Amino acid sequence: MVQPQYGYKCMSSINITITNMRRKFKNADEAYNYFLNEIRINGVEFGDTKALFNVGFTLENPEQNYIVNEERNWKLRYAEAEWEWYLSGDPNIEKLGKIYGKIPEIWQRMADSKGYVNSNYGWQWQRYDQIDYVVAKLKNVKDTRHAAISIYDAKEHRSYSKDTPCTYAIQFTILNNRLNMAVLMRSNDLWYGFCNDQYQFSRLQIMIAERLNIEIGEYYHYAHNLHLYNNKI
Repeated sequence: MVQPQYGYKCMSSINITITNMRRKFKNADEAYNYFLNEIRINGVEFGDTKALFNVGFTLENPEQNYIVNEERNWKLRYAEAEWEWYLSGDPNIEKLGKIYGKIPEIWQRMADSKGYVNSNYGWQWQRYDQIDYVVAKLKNVKDTRHAAISIYDAKEHRSYSKDTPCTYAIQFTILNNRLNMAVLMRSNDLWYGFCNDQYQFSRLQIMIAERLNIEIGEYYHYAHNLHLYNNKI
């Protein structure tokens, strides 16, 4: 009697999962180009987007954080202004306007009546001195699993009526005396969100590595929902 090949199917599924988890790119632009094509071809209709689910990949060189794809026309000047805004810890979009010279429409839509947003990640990671906490943990115990920054918090859902942070958390690990970082996101728009977010996160990784006086390692990026809005497909 021939037994069903359940074990074979299970192992095949595991191999596919492991392959996906280990997908690596040299830099952010290489990852962006790959997933732009992947979403357009294999994304599923989900609301007003095409999306891929449970996407994880590694950027081997986080310092290479420029998006050079000509179609995207990514602006370093804006990314730098957003980083400066994040460093200020001020969650009001008026601060971004002073730095950049204008307030992008997307931030205007997300702000409350007084101009405050929840998605200024610099404000988020400075709440409760989270950066200092992470640095202290990594200095005191190199193999700590506690060096994590929390951003999205469903317990604050009453304040998320217009602006819900897309990032769950960021975690740092020292491995082979290099600082690795993992970013975990509930939702990530590839066109707007990923291009600017990865720049901010990689700058954070660089800043913390400098405070620890160690080299940069890899940047792992996970998004439960990685998508393109229909007008970008």
